[in-house]
Amino acid sequence: MTKVIASRGFRGLAGEDAIEAINDDLESLWLDVPFVQDMDQMTFTTAVIESASNIVQRAEPAGQEPVELGVDITVRPALLQGRVSAYHAKPPFGPMEPATPGEDAESGRGLALIQALVTTVSFERQDGTNIWVLSRTSSQS
Repeated sequence: MTKVIASRGFRGLAGEDAIEAINDDLESLWLDVPFVQDMDQMTFTTAVIESASNIVQRAEPAGQEPVELGVDITVRPALLQGRVSAYHAKPPFGPMEPATPGEDAESGRGLALIQALVTTVSFERQDGTNIWVLSRTSSQS
């Protein structure tokens, strides 16, 4: 595995303030890695923010503790990777497959959008935490 060049991490209550903080972290990250192409920055940022927003909007607490959102981003020479976690959350409802909802549907496009923006998306559940791992291979590779 190649060396991590830059990284950012966030963990806090799953709310709109968290989305703003994550967006600020990503903007700061891109300043540290100017070699990452604009298209890679834009698509990866959109995928991470969409994933985090889905947690804020849809994750339900598994118990008494509120849902927390965690985002850990790493940049390697030809790979962007993000781990987007929902701590203290129930498992997601339904299949973890992208779907194309009807024309009039107001939601349900998130996973399909995320998969279109990154190279791979995987999901795992560990110790009561839902984790989505997003990876994007550099468009220069």
